[in-house]
Parts: sequence; C-alpha cells; structure tokens
Amino acid sequence: MKIQVRGILFDMDGILVSSLGSVERSWAKWGEMRGVDGATAIKTAHGQRAIDTIKMLRPDLDAQKELDVVEEIEIADKDDIKILPGVKALLAALPKDRWTIATSATKKLAKARLGYAGITPPEQFISADMVTHGKPNPEPYQRGAAVLGFAPEECLVIEDAPAGAKAGHAAGCKVMATMFSHSVEQLEYANWIVTSLEDVKVQVLEDGLELEFEPVPRTVAEAAVKA
Repeated sequence: MKIQVRGILFDMDGILVSSLGSVERSWAKWGEMRGVDGATAIKTAHGQRAIDTIKMLRPDLDAQKELDVVEEIEIADKDDIKILPGVKALLAALPKDRWTIATSATKKLAKARLGYAGITPPEQFISADMVTHGKPNPEPYQRGAAVLGFAPEECLVIEDAPAGAKAGHAAGCKVMATMFSHSVEQLEYANWIVTSLEDVKVQVLEDGLELEFEPVPRTVAEAAVKA
C-alpha cells in the first residue's frame, strides 16, 4: 500500500538503533544497585523516560540524581548498539527538513547511541529532558511535528513500543509500528505494522513524502485474505 505524509517522526531505540541489550543490562544493573527486581525494572523502562521509570519504581529517591546514574550506565554500555536494517537507506532518501526524532532518551544518551550506530542526528530533535510529559503523553510527538513546521496530522510516527504508538496516536499523527520489540497484539494504537523498516520505501514528492509498504495482517482473517 501507499500513503502520503509531509514529515516523519522517528522513535530512536528499536527503530533507528538496536539498543535492547544495552537497555536491559543497564536497568538490571540499576535495579540491583537500588533493590529493584531486574525483570521489573526492564519491563517498566521500555518505551518511556528513565526519570518516569525511576519515579514509579523508587519514588523515595531523588529522581534527578538517579537519572544521572542511569544515564551514565547506559552511555557506558555500547558494545552491541548498531543501526537497524533498512534505516540507512531510508534516512538517505529523506530530505533533512522532512524528518526528526522524538525519543524517551535524554539528549546526551541519544547523541551517544546515534553516534555509536553511525547516524548523524538531525539539527533539532526532541529528547526526554525537553518535555514535561513523556510517552505515552502526546507532547513528544506534538513538539516533534512543530520542529518540522507541520501539523501532527500531517506527520507519520514510526515506533516499536506500545507507549510510543499511543503517544503518536494521541498527538493526532498517523502511526506505523515495527515488530522489533513487541507483538502485533500489543501495538493496538498503530495504524499500520511492518516487520522492519527494510519493508518501507520512500519517494520524495513536491510537497511531501510517499511511503510504500506491505502491512502485517492484524488478524487471522486478514492473513487469509492476503493469502
């Protein structure tokens, strides 16, 4: 199928870069340091700001000081961070004024991970420390659209996490999700789901972008029709 939008708002972790191992090791380490079950810390952290995770798990601690601790742990853990399939070609095809990033990572961490993966960040992007409310609140994607100078409904959000897909939907954007970290059933707020960005082709139009892709069926019935 083909869709047309004016701009694209990318999540970072799980969309542009593979950082799942780093995220899980980092939160397990912080959990061990602060008496929090590692599995609980990892599950809570996915798709939302670190400071929100800290407030949920250890509301008795100074969240800003703990954020600094987590940030340094995550920046230091870089061994298996890499660019995800399809990203290099997709970004190369996009004009610089047609895309940006809205991430739940801090700006310092985002720049580090993008650098490890060999991705040059856009001049302006939205990070966790720039918003009052993180995903699933719509603020990150509302502000991302504003960076590009477009209305949210003119933009496509590309996400892998349920919280991020919900944020994009709430902002009024169209939402595409990949299956990097979650199942089809968990991505209920996505308009379309693809296996990875390798499945997405983009063409630059006079005043927008045309994306071509084959969405993953959401139901057995849809799969049967496609077969």
